[in-house]
Amino acid sequence: MARGSKGVERVPEGLALPPHESLAEAQRLLALGRPFHAHEVLEGTWKAAPEGERDLWQGLAQLAVGVTHLARGNPTGAATLLRRGAERIAPYDDPPYGIDVTALVAFARETADALESGDQCQVAMPPLRRLTSS
Repeated sequence: MARGSKGVERVPEGLALPPHESLAEAQRLLALGRPFHAHEVLEGTWKAAPEGERDLWQGLAQLAVGVTHLARGNPTGAATLLRRGAERIAPYDDPPYGIDVTALVAFARETADALESGDQCQVAMPPLRRLTSS
């Protein structure tokens, strides 16, 4: 798209929402099919997060980028980012903010496995729809 063209509104530069607001906004963007925008929201929260939560937020952002790569037709990049994201969030056995780490890790690993095996039928565009269990 040419500079100055009208298109999809961007996430404001440097946006750093509080955790619950970040999850709600990222969830809304994922539901709209805008995983890159969700990544930008999660990235802002990651950069502002306390040290003990940074890997969690970075991993969530990586999952959204993995789905972005998939949507853009890059299965290798998608599998790589989904695995990285899963590895970052997996250690959070008591995750804050209701984040459903177990389901997200399963989603990421299963999708990456299918991509790496060449089973495109199972991953045409998997729905990364629920970041939280509620």
